[in-house]
Amino acid sequence: MHANLFDSFQDGSSLIHKLDPRVKILGTIAVILSNTLLPDGAWLAFALTWLTILAINYFAGLSFRYLIKRSLIAIPFALAAVTVIFNLPGQVVSTYSIGRWTLVVTDQGLIRFTTILLRSWLSVQIAVILISTTQFPDIAHGMRHLKIPGILVSIIAFMYRYLYLLSDETIRVLRARDSRSARLPEKKSGGSLGWQARTAGNLAGQLFLRSYERSDRVYNAMLARGFQGELLTMRAHNMSAVDWSSLLLLFLLVLLVQFLGHLIWLV
Repeated sequence: MHANLFDSFQDGSSLIHKLDPRVKILGTIAVILSNTLLPDGAWLAFALTWLTILAINYFAGLSFRYLIKRSLIAIPFALAAVTVIFNLPGQVVSTYSIGRWTLVVTDQGLIRFTTILLRSWLSVQIAVILISTTQFPDIAHGMRHLKIPGILVSIIAFMYRYLYLLSDETIRVLRARDSRSARLPEKKSGGSLGWQARTAGNLAGQLFLRSYERSDRVYNAMLARGFQGELLTMRAHNMSAVDWSSLLLLFLLVLLVQFLGHLIWLV
């Protein structure tokens, strides 16, 4: 299995790559929280947020196309909020009749829906920069330095680590299934829909049993090697003057975004 299936880290020597992981984690949380707190229709504030993200992306040495392509994953999930277009009261923009139902599109509904799309899209963009410039072990240790409970950090770290193993197990099981499924030329393999459902259920059960057995073996091996519930690292994460300055600058930009967003909303 390709290692980059889950790992989006892009190796580099940029200023963003060299920042302490705590700075990048706190900065990411600050931007996401800022997007959440901005009022609906604060377009200037959202534009400033995007310019800030693009500047960070530029200093990180990542391509604009890479950032946009990765962030598009947020759009399908944000589309689930499309119903707000028809639910919020406001000035009627258009009306659609579907059978016995009449859907009324309002200006406030469109503003709310567009704002939700922007919040989701911009939040995913800053998260993409985080995982593209910071290795996952550094993110985990950064969370520990930020006093996030160790058990939670360990669960996240193990989940990330064993996604690869679970994917490998899935590939092996599917390969074994295909090798036992004879297929005539120009004919579909497999049986009926019910047969396919039973086969998929059996495969899921096999994956669960294999994962459970492996987790028990791995846990016993870790205990035998002195594991005490905390992941260790060879890297010393020390905050430098550049780290503090970068964090302060980002927080000031976030405060400026909030000021602009709420000032325009009050006006």
